[in-house]
Amino acid sequence: MQKTIGVRDKLNTFPRGKAASPYTAHPAPALYMACALCLCGCLWSTALGFATENESTPPRTAAVQGMTQEEAADGFQPMFNGRNLEGWEGKPDWHVEDGAITCESTEEKPCVKHHYLYWRGAQPGDFILRARFKIVGGNSGIQFRSEERPDYDIWGYQADIEDGTEWMGCLFQHDRGAVVLRGFAARIAPDGAREEQRLADPHALLGVVRHHDWNEYEIIAVGPTVELKINGTTMCRVEDRDAKFSRRSGHIALQMHPGPPMKVQFKDLRIKILDKTP
Repeated sequence: MQKTIGVRDKLNTFPRGKAASPYTAHPAPALYMACALCLCGCLWSTALGFATENESTPPRTAAVQGMTQEEAADGFQPMFNGRNLEGWEGKPDWHVEDGAITCESTEEKPCVKHHYLYWRGAQPGDFILRARFKIVGGNSGIQFRSEERPDYDIWGYQADIEDGTEWMGCLFQHDRGAVVLRGFAARIAPDGAREEQRLADPHALLGVVRHHDWNEYEIIAVGPTVELKINGTTMCRVEDRDAKFSRRSGHIALQMHPGPPMKVQFKDLRIKILDKTP
């Protein structure tokens, strides 16, 4: 908070006489009166300027966490503080680099088994999650509505990420593979029977993805419906009522995938939880 010297403090710096009024103790009272009025006006203008600046400046917390002022007002909350992994849990391979959650494998230090970084903030059912990601090599993803498994494993839905053309923007689940592929909308019945329709050309949708650069994923999960967007474009959508495999709530986590050298990073993670509170 900025501090300003009060008008009273400023006036107290004027010479004082023995009389009760400073005007009777100084040979030019009109001059000091004019100075005092001018000083009051300047301080009042400055105060108004500070107030206007503070009102028009977005909250610092929103800016630091990658949220817009509108998102903060709409109920989004940050998932990552941009400095360390407070609120997250995983293997020590995960770290913060240049303000981003990072994991990588190299020829000297390969990843031989997949593992996940769990977000400990909540296990939401209905929500909107937004996160920026960058991948160079390999495969990764954002798990949600998932069950925690031993050794930092997990099972549930995954918004897939890939430095390639097959899985980017698809909704994946380990038992079923592709719940719905990029470019399609699906309805899955309780017995697992499915209907699909094409939303867009799957190959053309890759055109919105910035290769080896930052992109934004948006996951919208409400009831049985899940929609995935990348950079504002819908990649796929599903209404999943499968009695055995569909998920309604659970953990959120980030994936490190085994295989050739790769590097994946995440930042500006924020979430709006839509679950109704009792």
